[in-house]
Amino acid sequence: MRSFLLVLLVLAQLLPGQQQPLSEEKKEDEPDFYCPMDKDIRQKNPGRCPRCGMALLVGIPEPVEFHVDLELKPRPARPGAPVEMAFRVEDPKSGQTVRQFEIVHEKLFHLFLISEDLEYFAHEHPDFDEKQGIFRFRTSLPKAGAYRVLSDFFPAGSVPQMHVRTLYVPGKAEKPKPLQPDVSPQQSVNLNVELTMEPAEPLAGFKTLMFFRLSPKHGKPFQLEPFLGAWGHMLAASQDLIDLVHTHPFLADGGPQVQFNMIFPREGIYRVWVQFQSRGEVNTVAFNIPVKALR
Repeated sequence: MRSFLLVLLVLAQLLPGQQQPLSEEKKEDEPDFYCPMDKDIRQKNPGRCPRCGMALLVGIPEPVEFHVDLELKPRPARPGAPVEMAFRVEDPKSGQTVRQFEIVHEKLFHLFLISEDLEYFAHEHPDFDEKQGIFRFRTSLPKAGAYRVLSDFFPAGSVPQMHVRTLYVPGKAEKPKPLQPDVSPQQSVNLNVELTMEPAEPLAGFKTLMFFRLSPKHGKPFQLEPFLGAWGHMLAASQDLIDLVHTHPFLADGGPQVQFNMIFPREGIYRVWVQFQSRGEVNTVAFNIPVKALR
């Protein structure tokens, strides 16, 4: 009798009626929607990332590095002289010019130019020539020396890219001076910007909470506006221009405090540029932040 009952128990476990309800199985199999820019943002339903505003995707493709070809006219660039920069993105699998891009923070292509001495900084957006598949930007580089050129873009069907290369402007260049720590309050077009951090002395490899307190410069009522789809933009660069991080606020609501979260990769002094828009004006300020190693 006991053996018979055991057989019945095993059969009962195998019967369809005893299986987990289909609705519960479906919930387990439902895909997660991810933000391709901020991969820690995920949810069960489609929508947009609350941090950067990008459309959430079902799964994220395997990371593939795209090639960026840069041509200058004239070549080489001369200090202070007009130069056209032409960027062509190449698919690493097909070798073809990429012509379809996702809009990231209201633009197809974000370009950052940083001089070797970290004194010159530009955040620009080249125009897209759809027929040739080329992004074009006209500018002038103020002095001789090396520049880091950051290309930030998102090929359709792939993952966001940040391509970094070095551009040399011939001429007599002064040797860059070592950065000195500077976290004192800064002023720009119409905003005062104060920085506090937690911990107060950042540690390489650990999260640093960066709180920016904004106030109007000319006594007018405070007003903060979205800049390129975000309440602020940040670019952090190590003194040797090897580590470069482009990020956006972790917490912000249009009020006078904006929080960024940052993990500095290595020990050293980082130049950190932040940008905020107020009354139609883009305010750019920089801080030199010393980062220690955990010992």
